[in-house]
This record gives sequence, C-alpha cells and structure tokens, in this order.
Amino acid sequence: MPRVGLTPDQVVDHALTLIDEQGPEALTLAAVAARAGVATPSLYKHVSGGLAELRRLIAVRVTGDLADRLAEAAVGRGGDDAVAAVLRAYHAYATEHPHRYNALPQAPQPDDDLARAAARLVGVIIAVLREYGLDGSEAIHAARTVRSLAHGFASLTAAGAFQLAEDLTTTHDRLVATLTTGLRAWPAQDVPR
Repeated sequence: MPRVGLTPDQVVDHALTLIDEQGPEALTLAAVAARAGVATPSLYKHVSGGLAELRRLIAVRVTGDLADRLAEAAVGRGGDDAVAAVLRAYHAYATEHPHRYNALPQAPQPDDDLARAAARLVGVIIAVLREYGLDGSEAIHAARTVRSLAHGFASLTAAGAFQLAEDLTTTHDRLVATLTTGLRAWPAQDVPR
C-alpha cells in the first residue's frame, strides 16, 4: 500500500524541491525517497514507472505551472501589453526557478498529459496574438517566434550568460519592443525564402 498521506503529487513536490536546490542532475529516486521519508522501492507505489515517470510528472507540472503564470499575466490585457506581460512572466518564471525550467523537455515526447500541458502553454501565446489579426499558420509562426525569444532570453539569463554591466531589464524591454513592433508589421502572406 502507498504510504498514508504520500501521493504522486507530493512525490513531485519533493522532487521539485530537490531540483530547485541541487539542479536536475541531482534527481534520483533515492534522493526523492530520502526527502519523502520512505525507502526507495516504496516510491514505485506512487510513481510506478520509476525515474522516467517521475521526470514526466515533473515536466507536466512545470509546463502547467508556466502556462498558468503566462495566462495569469495576460488576463485583462491585449496586444502589445499582453505580449509584454507574457514575456515578463515567462522570464520571471525561468529566473525564479532556473533548475525547474532547465528540467523541461523542449520537445515533449508523445504523452497525453504533457501534450495537454504544452498545448495549454502554446494556447496562451496564440490567444495573446489574436489581437494582431493572426490566425491559422501565421499564428503558429508568430507563436514560435514568441516562444523562441522567450526561451532564448530566459535560458541565457538562467545560465548566467549576460555578464556585461548594462541593465538586463532594459535589454528585455528592448526585446519586447522589437517583438511587438514585428508583430504589428507581421506579413500577411508567406515570406519568400
């Protein structure tokens, strides 16, 4: 029987605490079991697929948390303001939780729960792009652009890549302004290659 009071969600909580403190490479079943106060084999009662399933559950949770953060930032906003809020929220999440963010798979494997969480994340981005009149394949191209900028800046920041003295917030504001200017001038048709 699973330990009374210990659930798969709590196992994920313990795993995320471990990742926050020590990074994704520290994630082992033994380390999570020690935090949960159970023997390592006992975790299989809560996470039957072992470490691979635990990583999947972490990815689902973190993707969902990021989607929630972006959706919350976008509420009541539109156009440039919504895009700016989403990009700030994305950056804030990645810099507040750099190890969790680094644990996210950037190309989720076929998995219903993870696919739903990823679709929700992308859905938030597509929703904020509607005010630019983008739909269909153009909305997908624009969402990829937004996600690429958000991920690139967040990843570089979390990795400590920006070492020059200039204010990082100013750089991020410039990035947002460049993106929103581009979205307002988004081509209505395919761009020639």
